[in-house]
Amino acid sequence: MKLVISPEAERQLNKLNKANSNYLVLWYDTEDCGCGVNGLPALRFTDKKNESYIEVENETFSTLIQRDQAVFFAEKMRLDISNGMFRLSSSEGILNPFISQQSVCYIN
Repeated sequence: MKLVISPEAERQLNKLNKANSNYLVLWYDTEDCGCGVNGLPALRFTDKKNESYIEVENETFSTLIQRDQAVFFAEKMRLDISNGMFRLSSSEGILNPFISQQSVCYIN
């Protein structure tokens, strides 16, 4: 799995990572979405890498994804900024066009 981050998205992530967390996490957020297969791709920061995470190839940030959530993401993805929001896309389509900067948070 690979993630390419645009320069503008990288600048914004650096601003949001105030705690200097070690990892960016691609997260499939299912809270308040019904069941475990209904959700939206989101972004999180963490300092902890455990056995449930797999690494995502990325030249900018050490990036992780939970092994059981990988099915909800594409093999090759791009993270951009559009109208002040993060946009996660792949060649197959847009995975989440509106990831607000306020929604990017930390997980333990």
